Amino acid sequence: MSAGGGTKAIVAALMANLGIAVTKFIAWALTGSSSMLAESIHSVADSGNQALLLLGGRRAQRQATPQHPFGYGRERYIYAFIVSIVLFSVGGLFALYEAYHKWHEGGGITEYQWVPVVVLVIAIAMESYSFRTAIVESNRIRGNTSWKNFVRRAKAPELPVVLLEDLGALVGLVLALFGVSLTLITGNGKWDAAGTACIGVLLVVIAIILAVETKSLLLGEAGTPEHVRAIEKAITDGPEVERIIHMRTLHLGPEELLVAAKIAVRRSDTGEDIARNINETEVRIRQAVPIARVIYLEPDIYSARRAAGEADATGVRATGAGDLTGAEASANGAGPAQGGTAPHVG
Repeated sequence: MSAGGGTKAIVAALMANLGIAVTKFIAWALTGSSSMLAESIHSVADSGNQALLLLGGRRAQRQATPQHPFGYGRERYIYAFIVSIVLFSVGGLFALYEAYHKWHEGGGITEYQWVPVVVLVIAIAMESYSFRTAIVESNRIRGNTSWKNFVRRAKAPELPVVLLEDLGALVGLVLALFGVSLTLITGNGKWDAAGTACIGVLLVVIAIILAVETKSLLLGEAGTPEHVRAIEKAITDGPEVERIIHMRTLHLGPEELLVAAKIAVRRSDTGEDIARNINETEVRIRQAVPIARVIYLEPDIYSARRAAGEADATGVRATGAGDLTGAEASANGAGPAQGGTAPHVG
């Protein structure tokens, strides 16, 4: 995923939400509308979330250290997870709390009745611009993937987070406009409270979706099927590798992939041959998948009996004719077996 595209969408959302928050707070101060207060807090939460995403992106760029030898790429996942918590607590739960009190207190909007409607219409226009920016930037890398799968499978969290936040903000604004309008028409403040409650439920649902998807990234996801297939082809394209015994991939960050594989080499190869062949294989892998930056290749002599024994230990069959492909093995948790020749680090 393009980091630049994600940053552009985040900045656009941040600027829009800051402007919207100010106008909403003014409208709430003039009218006392609970929907306006809930939307004001929602915009503040969204602004804080976008700041967190920018901070996470910046911190993830730090160089690797002896204590963190694989770098800090996953910080982007951590801050995205914090965003879901903020959206749930500050946005969703506060809106539900405010709706509860407004429902019991009642009371319509008696002063500056035109203000909330004007503010909400302006906010919808500003939020639409932010949402459009996120869509344009996402389309640059989404390809033919559906929006649902894009949100679920994206390895970089920023654009999916901004997309869901902007979508939630737009729907929330429409709900707020609905509640405020009915309150103005009927004079019954419970419509305003109902709109506020709907906003709260919406934000809680979006926060849960974000938390679930980001948790998967934090736990560690394999490379995409396309990347796994490309890596397999790069390994087996050369004459020096007879087959892939098994392979595992893992995202160390959105743009950094770890590849660990046990490869079958010829019995007649010398140590010098094996070292040279591994280096050539690594070059092909990096050409095929540039984000494959950390590569461990363990050479071995293929034996069907030994491969079956390792499969019993790891729960994954060796790859080969009639067996699982490397992509399927990776998806099912295949990994390099312990022991054997020391791995070569790329």
